[in-house]
Amino acid sequence: MELIKRFLKDEEGVTAIEYGLIAALIAVVIIGAVTLVGKGLDGTFREVAGELGEGE
Repeated sequence: MELIKRFLKDEEGVTAIEYGLIAALIAVVIIGAVTLVGKGLDGTFREVAGELGEGE
């Protein structure tokens, strides 16, 4: 019984889970930002390539 009480009071596992969730959220935000920036850069490079191709 005492072992169960100590296990329920131990908060180290909870902290690790919280840090894991925060890291996962940060990863999702980074992936979203990179995706948006990548799409914007793709459009910019296509526009520049089109302008360069028209000059020939």
